Amino acid sequence: MDSTQSFQVSNRGPSSGARLVFFVVLSVLLMFVDARFRYLESARSALSVLVLPVQRLATLPLTLLQGAGDFFVTQSSLLDEKTTLQRQHELDAVQLLQQQSILQENQQLRRMMVLQKRDLYTAQVAEIVYAERDVFSRKVLINKGSAANVRSGQVVMDDKGIVGQITRVYPWLSEVTLVTEKDHAVPVQVLRNGLRSVAFGAGDTSQLSLRYMPVSTDIQNGDILVTSGIDGLYPPGIPVARVEKIERDAAYPFAHIDCLPLGGVDKYRLLLVLSSTPKQTERPEPDHPKIRKTGVH
Repeated sequence: MDSTQSFQVSNRGPSSGARLVFFVVLSVLLMFVDARFRYLESARSALSVLVLPVQRLATLPLTLLQGAGDFFVTQSSLLDEKTTLQRQHELDAVQLLQQQSILQENQQLRRMMVLQKRDLYTAQVAEIVYAERDVFSRKVLINKGSAANVRSGQVVMDDKGIVGQITRVYPWLSEVTLVTEKDHAVPVQVLRNGLRSVAFGAGDTSQLSLRYMPVSTDIQNGDILVTSGIDGLYPPGIPVARVEKIERDAAYPFAHIDCLPLGGVDKYRLLLVLSSTPKQTERPEPDHPKIRKTGVH
């Protein structure tokens, strides 16, 4: 009985307090040796290599979660940025078109100002405010009327050539009949050789025609037609059209001649209204022989 008790006492070993003191002293000693002689750096390096895969596996779910969150945040920000850039691009495109339109109008206005100084007739600038929606009517309304001394019969043109004629006047508006109005007539002559004719509107903004021109007429594609000034409808020398197509058939006495208007009858908003029309001398009365009265004797 005594031997068994002594064996159990001997198996207990040092007490817990003694072991704690031992390990504390050992830790302090190892820390001192490591700090002084750096003997444990290689051991720590090898241990970190062994522990690294475990650390990566432990942090992998968090890393994947953060990566997924960053991906969706980046996608959302990129989509927002794309939408913002697209809207900015559309606004820039609209502003660019507006600037181009303003630039074209400024260039046209400068050319018209040059015409005002060079022309024998004074003119005032007007703006188209309304165009007829009827496809068979070639009329527009401008923002000048009787209040601006506009009168019926005045000629309207742009920097390229004749556009039309004032046909109706209101206090602050005027109606302009375009030269392309069906059967509207403009006395013209060929600039190359002075040949006179009459250009008629065809009801199409891109076409005029010369009627009743003999097949043998000296006219060519590309000839420029200007106003002749005959009958006092339009001042002389203003460009009207360019000959585009000539059809000659010996079976018919007249050639079919199509012309392209030079004025912007369907392009620009700014026009020139000539302030007056040329004065024409009155047509003389036909000279009839006088009937002598004879008396009866």
